[in-house]
Amino acid sequence: MSVPDSEGAAPRKALVTPPEAAGQRLDQWLAAALEGELSRSRIQALIRGGHVTVSGRPAHEPKRKLAGGETVAVTVPEAEPAEPQGEAIPLDILYEDSHLIVIDKPAGLVVHPGAGNWTGTLVNALIAHCGDTLSGIGGVKRPGIVHRLDKETSGVMVVAKTDQAHRALADAFADHGASGSLERAYSALVWGAPERMNATIDAALGRSTRDRTRRAVVNAGREDARHAVTRYSVSEMFGGASPEGALAALVDCRLETGRTHQIRVHMAHIGHPLIGDPEYGLAFRTKANRLAEPARSIAAAFPRQALHARLLAFEHPATGETMRFETALPADMAGLVRALRDLPRS
Repeated sequence: MSVPDSEGAAPRKALVTPPEAAGQRLDQWLAAALEGELSRSRIQALIRGGHVTVSGRPAHEPKRKLAGGETVAVTVPEAEPAEPQGEAIPLDILYEDSHLIVIDKPAGLVVHPGAGNWTGTLVNALIAHCGDTLSGIGGVKRPGIVHRLDKETSGVMVVAKTDQAHRALADAFADHGASGSLERAYSALVWGAPERMNATIDAALGRSTRDRTRRAVVNAGREDARHAVTRYSVSEMFGGASPEGALAALVDCRLETGRTHQIRVHMAHIGHPLIGDPEYGLAFRTKANRLAEPARSIAAAFPRQALHARLLAFEHPATGETMRFETALPADMAGLVRALRDLPRS
């Protein structure tokens, strides 16, 4: 139950531990008792910060063993101001409520501040847009990023506004939809066309030995190897009626795992890198010379990897409803598709 604390302080939850709680860790028991309201890491931070009392005394130690019959009080302080600061950056909002926000991210927008991109990011934009509707992720008024898109990848993203939503969505993405309704689909424009129209790429990914900022297909036994599975289907071929004659293709990719650069590396691994990919498709740039105009010029100058997160479905963390969002190809990819469709067919 919630009871008023001392004047001016945040409200607290007071719970009485049952006899069967004897011997349990304080942080573990609280995480279960609060039924997902706070993550275990958040509860541990509150305990260490003196915001949890047992029988009226601050606990301080998450591993403290309970005896049963104690009164455990949890005070959740007001969320601290967000770092970084909000910036008025336009957002294409597909859906928003008090728990989460869904946006169609444009190419060129970095998701999270980092080296070389400390401002002008999606997080800066969300802090400014959401304002006081952010109840605090880990005690800070900030959006909860549960998945990311590369800077130059466009498409649908969901972001949490509360600790509870952040935990539920993070769990869904962590198990890649194995126990829920999570679904992710991407549209990719690739050089050539895969021999098989529908297939699964099951190839572990790790850091490239040539460039640590890049990923590569590696032996599954390597220490840094991460299981990675992409299902793809060829939606359309351009410049040829068969995979042998096609110059390019539109491919639908479905993620069973979510590794950094997964689709880009997997498609390059099978010999069909994304058009415009500056890291994994650079050796294929000359393929544009085989195209007729205007497709040749558009493909040669395409400024990014031609990848769009077109579909995202997930279970709403509060209502349990399946939310499904799908967006059309952005203007740059749509223009390239039109030009490729005009190619003579061999």
